[in-house]
Parts: sequence; structure tokens; C-alpha cells
Amino acid sequence: MDALDAPLMEALQRREAIRAGVRLEVVTVVWMLVEAILAIGAGVTARSVLLTAFGFDSVIELLSGATLLWRQSDEARGSTGSRTEQVERRATVISAVLLVLLCLYLVFVGLAGLLTGSRPEGSTLGVGVSAAAVLVMPILALRKRRANRTIGSAALRADIAETVTCAYLAAATLAGAGVNLLLGWWWAEYVAAVALLILIARETREAIEEARERRGHSGSD
Repeated sequence: MDALDAPLMEALQRREAIRAGVRLEVVTVVWMLVEAILAIGAGVTARSVLLTAFGFDSVIELLSGATLLWRQSDEARGSTGSRTEQVERRATVISAVLLVLLCLYLVFVGLAGLLTGSRPEGSTLGVGVSAAAVLVMPILALRKRRANRTIGSAALRADIAETVTCAYLAAATLAGAGVNLLLGWWWAEYVAAVALLILIARETREAIEEARERRGHSGSD
């Protein structure tokens, strides 16, 4: 009896994990939409490269969350087998591409700001938005990681990496924008942005390797 119940229990646990994943991605999409609007608005107003980059990171995380919402909703509706695997491969590749775009964007805006000598103004709104993200992003990543222990989704792992990267970026944004607001050290924002490149490059490399591995498995099927 126990042997017969085990597959059923596993199926029920996976279904619940998928539902939890869907709810988490809905939260991600809504949060990132609000965060992107506020951060980009604050960045444009203060002429802050760091805040604008943080806002565009939110846009990328929004797209990633929408991608994962698509993937998990597809399975929640009962899609199985080759259909789910196809969606998984596409979602994994999209998540990896979004990380690459984030890395390239941060390099571009950082160098452009330094070369032009653009001096961002202090922004209370920017500090508030980044502080909120510092609190929320780690919790969201933890909840996603718990759900993915059952789901085992490579695309969700890439999305978790982007959520963690968003938390790092929020912390750096908070530090740079906070120092600029309190002390007027405008260059601190550029230092904070450059410091993140190593972390983001590592997360990007892992996501690319994951996408290549999954595409390789697809080609060998």
C-alpha cells in the first residue's frame, strides 16, 4: 500500500510546488513592475546611472518572472511530457539571455557615466525603493528555492539567480545612492555599480551553462 501511495504523494507534492511557484512568479511580476516604474523614474529625475540600471534590472526580472509564470502555468494546466520539456528549454534559454543583457547593460551604463562625468543627484525615492528590494528579494529567492526542490526546474534556477542578483544590485544601489544622498559623494554610485559586475558575470555564466546543457540533452533525444 505504501509503495502505491508514494507516486501519488510525489505527484501531489509536485502539483502543490507548481502552484506555489505560480503564486511566487505572480508576486515577482507585480513587484518588479512597480519597482521598475519607481526606480527608472527616480533615476531619470536624479540623472542617476545606478538607479536607472536598477530599474532596467527590474524590467529584466519582470520579463524573467513572466517567462517562468508561463512555464509553470503550462504545467499547472496539466501539460506533461514533450510539451513541458519544450517550454522548459525555451524558458531556460530566455532567462539566460536576460542575464546576459543585464550584464551588458550594466557595463555600458557604468562606462558611459564615468566617461561623460555625469554626476547623479541624491534621491530619497531611489534609496527607499532599493531598501525595500533588499528586504523582499532574499525572501522571494528563498521561497522560490524551496519550491524548486520539488519542481527541479532549470529555468526556475536561472530565475532564482536573477532574483539573487537583483538583491545584490539593490544592496549596491542602496549603498551608492545612500552615500550620495547623505554625503554628496556622486562617484559612490559608479563604484557600487562596477563592484557588482563580478557577481553578475558569475551568475550569467552559470545560467548560460545550464541553457547549453539543456539544449544538449534536447539534441541527444
